[in-house]
Amino acid sequence: MFSFEDDANFVQDREDLIAILRMRFGDLSTGIIDAIYQMKELDTLERLILVAANAPSLRIFLEELEEGSGSFRIMGERFNPIEALFEGNGINGGKK
Repeated sequence: MFSFEDDANFVQDREDLIAILRMRFGDLSTGIIDAIYQMKELDTLERLILVAANAPSLRIFLEELEEGSGSFRIMGERFNPIEALFEGNGINGGKK
């Protein structure tokens, strides 16, 4: 059903997603990696790449990972990648 190009896109997107997560959050559990490799929808993988790049914590990424293909909007402070920089350091009380 999938063409060679689609298969290559899946492999590349999975590897990109894992690389972004490792750069941002460190080592990943095998469960997270397995869940990424079980994904069958290219649109979901591409959305999760954006989530991984913008979510301030791994917990928020994992919530989105559990949503699967049902979620499609990435917006609001929940996806502010610099929010974690403000939390706990007294800058504007943790607010922008």
